Amino acid sequence: MSKINRDNLYESVDTVLGHSRNKKRKFVETVELQIALKNYDPQKDKRFSGTVKLKHMPRPKYRVCVLGDQQHIDEAKANEIPCMDVESLKKLNKNKKLVKKLAKKYDAFLASDSLIKQIPRILGPGLSKAGKFPTLLTHNESMTGKVEEVKSTIKFQMKKVLCLS
Repeated sequence: MSKINRDNLYESVDTVLGHSRNKKRKFVETVELQIALKNYDPQKDKRFSGTVKLKHMPRPKYRVCVLGDQQHIDEAKANEIPCMDVESLKKLNKNKKLVKKLAKKYDAFLASDSLIKQIPRILGPGLSKAGKFPTLLTHNESMTGKVEEVKSTIKFQMKKVLCLS
């Protein structure tokens, strides 16, 4: 493996995307990028994860739900964003099946700053186990802007290497 400069990478991806525009398929095509790290031992060194905000939305059908106080609920309903208040969350009553169903239904969650501390108490560890713990939503941020930001952010992580030996 050798280093690839940014221009060559962008040029290659643009070429692939250009060919996909010419020939329409009956499924959603994706471009996947795998990166090999040299001089990095996953057994010894720390694994890492993070997020990257992209210029465009990779998944337009990404479903976001707002868990909020009354002000955020009203704003979400005005913008036609799915939302739940404290009372509807308490109705789940830490029922693992219902929390899991909620986590499956949506790809990401936004929560009001007043509510985010109560979520582990109300719902239990269900959302955290699914890797969908809510992102903080404050009152001075635009809700639609925050939803767009969540939709255009992707997560990456260094996984354990499986070696057959």
